[in-house]
Amino acid sequence: MSRETRALAEVLASTTYDDLPGDVLEHTRRSITDWLGSVLGGSIETPARIAQRVASGFGVSNESTMFGAGRASAAAAAFANGVASHILELDDIHKGSTVHAAAPIIPAALAVAEREHADGRAFIASVTIGYEAAFRIGEAVNPSHYFFFHPTGTVATFGAAVAVGSLLKLTADEMLDALGNAGTQAAALWEFNADGAMSKHLHPGKAAMNGILAADLARAGFTGATRILEGDRGFFRAMTHSAPDLSNEARRAKSERSASSTGHSGPQRSAPLYDETRVTDGLGSRWKIGENGFKLYSCCGHTHTAVDCALDIRSRVKWTQGEVLDAVSGVEIETYGPGYEIVKEMNPRTPYQAKFSLAYCVAAALAEGRLGLEQFDAERFGPDGVRDPAIFELMRRIRVVVAADLTAKYPAAWPVRLTLKLRDGTSERGSSDYPRGNAENPVSTEELELKLTALVGSRFGDDKARSALAALHSMERCADMATLFADLGRLPASASAAIMGSYGVA
Repeated sequence: MSRETRALAEVLASTTYDDLPGDVLEHTRRSITDWLGSVLGGSIETPARIAQRVASGFGVSNESTMFGAGRASAAAAAFANGVASHILELDDIHKGSTVHAAAPIIPAALAVAEREHADGRAFIASVTIGYEAAFRIGEAVNPSHYFFFHPTGTVATFGAAVAVGSLLKLTADEMLDALGNAGTQAAALWEFNADGAMSKHLHPGKAAMNGILAADLARAGFTGATRILEGDRGFFRAMTHSAPDLSNEARRAKSERSASSTGHSGPQRSAPLYDETRVTDGLGSRWKIGENGFKLYSCCGHTHTAVDCALDIRSRVKWTQGEVLDAVSGVEIETYGPGYEIVKEMNPRTPYQAKFSLAYCVAAALAEGRLGLEQFDAERFGPDGVRDPAIFELMRRIRVVVAADLTAKYPAAWPVRLTLKLRDGTSERGSSDYPRGNAENPVSTEELELKLTALVGSRFGDDKARSALAALHSMERCADMATLFADLGRLPASASAAIMGSYGVA
């Protein structure tokens, strides 16, 4: 008998807008607000433009909004908008599951809400429900899943399917099929990070598209695995692994063992590396979207706690850039292991690599007192690495240490200790378990709206920013979601000129 998959399908298929508490709906509105800035801002970046061109080739359709590129079929629009949502690294993050939920789930929900002419309340409920599935499944497999797999592409495929299933009013049995169809498509490998490839943005786009496919097939009677999560060959067992030791010594030992082996006894599995109880614990009574976190810096979330500490110290001491260089002789960053594996680049040569460089993000924050989009401008990097002399010099003084006690706290916390060693023999220290924007260290709705209007206004003008905010404020009253963002499908062409090419392609 199915257990976790069936429980998830039954509870989420039966949930409607009227079942959701007011604070949960407010958390959902905040998440949609934060997402809209990311998708609009990202829609003119090179990977988004490529995705839009490819999506347009899927066929002519007027079903759904493809931000910055007109209209397309629901699946094509969800794909392109999913790609665009994740490019600027400003989209939301849930620390327990390490899932960026907005980028895959909201594009899928919006595309189908427009296609089906659903109202705003049904759309909001579908986003809540989609987040619930993604966060619960993500927590069940985190952190063992995270070494090889990018959860925003894997577990969020379930979330996108469930969000769409809610809009399609699937029965519990149909929702079970949608989950089965979603899980067998869930894919996203971290190897993209070795090259700084665009595949990271492909992950949420494909998860959104696959979620629509999974739910549409289920509505048409196409069956899926009923135990896709907990089955013997299901998601939990297949997609959780111990992180290997990648040191040279470990590689040599593995090679020696392989050379001396005389037989093969088949795969050996130790104790489960997942916790299936995370799926059902409080299901239907405790809604996870309230744990969602928001990003204030345009870079990987695993850098944010350290950036907060760096900015706090700089503000407290009231240094200028020159004073930082004169005063600081060394910087030690203590962080947690799974995060460090993603952000260990020590001399980024592109803006993309810089977003995944803990050393660069901390050095830039210390040197300039901020970490905005301008700190990742293409001209700041070259074939030899960081061009800015002050940031480069600070990076040379940085030492990153993986601390066992901080690793033990992850993923419930994303902790950092930062120590600045000063030339006069003293030190400045900072520490935090949670970056700003997390539920434990929250930002206000007003701050999220300012983030949206600043981002959209800087790229498309104040009129577009005001239009986006007005649409969000009327979302609950919207009778047909196909009309809500109608004027955001086409964005000013001139906005592209300053953005294109930052990835080194036209």
